[in-house]
Amino acid sequence: MVNSPSKKKKIPIEVIINTIWISTFLAMIFTIPALSIFLGIYYSTGNLVLGAVLGFSTHFVALAFSGRISRFLTKIMT
Repeated sequence: MVNSPSKKKKIPIEVIINTIWISTFLAMIFTIPALSIFLGIYYSTGNLVLGAVLGFSTHFVALAFSGRISRFLTKIMT
């Protein structure tokens, strides 16, 4: 049987705001470079497949380093 805590812990508002900012920065770091590469290649060459492959590759490379990026942002923000 699972034991659930009887009292909820109160989270300070600073922690919540810090979490929101870090999550926002992470989302921008993961999406903006990939989207700009995808759209830049698509609009300059008209090649959808090449833009998609390079955009997805950039996105997944950024995701591979997500732990390090998250630790770095947390260290800077706190």
